[in-house]
Amino acid sequence: MVEEEYDLVIVGGGPAGFTAGIYAGRSGLNAVILEKQMAGGQVMISPSIENWPGEKDIPGQDLAMKMREHAEQYVHIKEFSEVTSVRKDGYFIIDTPEGAFKGKSILLATGAEHRHLGATGEEEFNGKGISYCATCDGFFFKGKDVAVIGGGSTALLYAIYLENIECNVKLIHRRDQFRGEKALQDKVKASGVQIILDSVVEEFKGEEVLGSLMVKNVRTDERTEIPVSGAFIAVGEVPQTQIALELGVELDNEGFIKVDRRMKTNIPGVYSAGDVTGGLKQIVTAAGEAASAATSAFEDLMEPYWL
Repeated sequence: MVEEEYDLVIVGGGPAGFTAGIYAGRSGLNAVILEKQMAGGQVMISPSIENWPGEKDIPGQDLAMKMREHAEQYVHIKEFSEVTSVRKDGYFIIDTPEGAFKGKSILLATGAEHRHLGATGEEEFNGKGISYCATCDGFFFKGKDVAVIGGGSTALLYAIYLENIECNVKLIHRRDQFRGEKALQDKVKASGVQIILDSVVEEFKGEEVLGSLMVKNVRTDERTEIPVSGAFIAVGEVPQTQIALELGVELDNEGFIKVDRRMKTNIPGVYSAGDVTGGLKQIVTAAGEAASAATSAFEDLMEPYWL
C-alpha cells in the first residue's frame, strides 16, 4: 500500500538529511525524511564538536537535536523506517516495513558505517570489550586499560574522551604519523595517552571477554601482547550505497556515490549528499552538500531537465 505522495523523499536522518529537509521545506516542497534508526546520524556519538560555525564547543548530541528541531518545522521525520527496496515506476516507490512512500524525486543521505579491521577475534569480542563508539561505551571502562585503534580525527577524539573519563589509553596507528586534525593531534600529544605508531592489531584475545591485543610493528615485525579491557576501533567508514545500487546510481572507485557540482547523480531525479558521497566527511560539508542537493531537486521539479 502506497502512502502519501511526496515531492522529495530524503533517505537518512543525519545532518545532511536534516539540512535537505529544511531547504526542501523552505522551497515549498512536500518532503519526508526516512531514518532506519533514531534520527541524528553519527554526530550523535561525537563528544565534542569544535568546528561548527557559531559553536565553539558543543556535544554532538546537542547539535544533532538542534538541527532536528529546526528540520521538524519544515519536514516530516519518520524514525525506524528502514528502506527495504526502491524502484522507479514513473515515480520512485520506496518500500519500508511500515508501508511504501511515493516520491517525485529522492535524495540519498544514507551516510557510512564503521569499518572493521578484519583481525582475528574481532567479531567474537564485538560487544564484549570491542566497541566502535567510545562515547557510547567508554563509561564502562572508566579507570581501565583501553586501546584506540586508528589515526584519523575520530580516533584522536576517542583517545581524548577516554582519557578524560580516567581510562588508561593506548593509541595504536599503523602509520608513522596521524591523519587527523592538527589541533586534535596536539591535544593527544599533550595528554597522558600512550602513542604506539607503525603498528597493527593482528588479534583480539580473551576468554569470555576481551583481555589483550596482539600488536605487530610493521617495520620490525616484532609482536607484543598488550593487556586491555577495552578496544575502540576507529579506522574509517563504509558508504551505505545499497539503495543507490538498486537505482543504478554510479559509484566512484572507492565505492562512494558519484555526484556533480549540484549533487545530482547519473539518474534523473536522484540526488545525494553527506558522507555517502565521500570527500571531507565533515558536518559542515554534509550540510552544504544537502543544501545544494535539495535546491537542485526543487529547480528540477519546477523545470525537469530530463523531459
